[in-house]
Amino acid sequence: MATPNNGSKRAEIPQSESPKQTLPVKELPKAPVTLQPLSYRLPEMPREFRGVWIATVANIDWPISSVDSWEKQKRDFIGLLDYYKDLNFNAVIVQIRTAGDSFYPSNYAPWSKYLTGKQGKAPATSENPLTWMIKEAHDRGLEFHAWLNPYRATMDLKTEELSPEHDFNQHRNWMLKYGTKWYYDPGLPEVKEHLLKIIKEVVDNYDIDAIHFDDYFYPYREGKLEFPDKASYDKYKKSGQSRDDWRRQNVNELIFALNQTIKSSKPWVQFGISPFGVWRNQNKDPKGSPTQAGQTNYDDLFADVLLWMKNKWIDYLIPQLYWSMNHRLASHRTLADWWSNNSFGIPIYIGHGPYKIREDSDEAWKNPAEINTQVNYARTLPQVHGSAFFSAKSIYQKNQDIAKMLKNEVYDQPTLPPSFEPKQKAIIEIPVVLDVKSNLNKTQISLEKPLDPAIRYAMVQGGNDLASLHDAVIHTAWVGGSRARFLEVASLNTEYLAIRWIDHYGRIVQTQVFQTPKLSRP
Repeated sequence: MATPNNGSKRAEIPQSESPKQTLPVKELPKAPVTLQPLSYRLPEMPREFRGVWIATVANIDWPISSVDSWEKQKRDFIGLLDYYKDLNFNAVIVQIRTAGDSFYPSNYAPWSKYLTGKQGKAPATSENPLTWMIKEAHDRGLEFHAWLNPYRATMDLKTEELSPEHDFNQHRNWMLKYGTKWYYDPGLPEVKEHLLKIIKEVVDNYDIDAIHFDDYFYPYREGKLEFPDKASYDKYKKSGQSRDDWRRQNVNELIFALNQTIKSSKPWVQFGISPFGVWRNQNKDPKGSPTQAGQTNYDDLFADVLLWMKNKWIDYLIPQLYWSMNHRLASHRTLADWWSNNSFGIPIYIGHGPYKIREDSDEAWKNPAEINTQVNYARTLPQVHGSAFFSAKSIYQKNQDIAKMLKNEVYDQPTLPPSFEPKQKAIIEIPVVLDVKSNLNKTQISLEKPLDPAIRYAMVQGGNDLASLHDAVIHTAWVGGSRARFLEVASLNTEYLAIRWIDHYGRIVQTQVFQTPKLSRP
């Protein structure tokens, strides 16, 4: 059909060319550019255990009052943590079971009256107190050692105040009355199994660094009163076995089984014990210490501490050397030497008793330098790797001049606690940092891929000068073995960034120093 001519001039299209088409171009994603660590090496951080016991029994240290609100109790706990963090401590040993009770929801024990005012009464919060305490400690770079008392069932004879859930009411046949308290009978196999379940519940459900026992195994002797365990002794003793040896066997079996229970669940969780300061007096055993202690671990508490170390059933030991340096009957100096020489390769930390400062008949405790002298002496001993202090309030609510001396003269720099070697070697993937971004509130460290679950936490420092970077404030980013893709710390708008990656055993997997991209800073 002919096209009508409307008078317009048509453009001629050359027959040899086709119309050009513009095709969409798909941009390929750019490969992420990772930050490259500098070759600069930070100096090694010193290693020394610096722990403090936070006793909850009888509200010694915390909570200050069992009838305070949970919010007030939280503020008080944070106050303790911040105080000891500022003193350059690196571990808290927190009592979470005092006498058949618990500071966490448990299938095996009622809530502690020292937390809520009445045994069995839950705290008025949806938070789990133990989960919260662990996180607050870890956020400050403090190890959390969960301290439990195994055999003490009550603190007095007022059994009418016990919860129906307490083992006294659930398993009356497990209980023995001795002096002014009730105790679990260590000779009963079902008691041992029950205690293993209690520990396993804590290890499985909480991100703790250690399970910790103190010096209460069989109770300290009260005059000529005999612990009333004849029935279980007659039933379970071996032929010809003395009652003393049978009692030691009961405790040994618990310690051995506990080690297996802990390590089979989480091999990195330490098992530490803080026994009475004297194993045996030399007049009873030539291998003992030249002391004249009224009671001893082996002969009175039936705790064969040396056997536990020799067999590697525990990871550390904190003997309670709560005497002055040159005490006549039990010298701190002599006992520190003795434990260092009888450690069987197990790390020894010295237990100090600052609660005696200005409150003891021993004149030495009037000397404000006594604690510093003890800590400095411990540092001269080859098998001693740190100290712990009983208890938190003794240089917190009072004796703050002693705490100041401790920080200024002895604990003037932060340290890492000792590391441990796993039984099985493993290859840990080194983290690769993708980017660092800072705003006014926080610094975010992005990673190329999720962290190896063997990484437990990172220690981050920022500075504008490489030479002083290692002296900068340490910020701890705790990941607890999760496969995190990024870390957050307080804002570090700095030229350089240092990251130490630390595994579950406390070992530094890698130390990296970066020059932070300028575009990533506010």
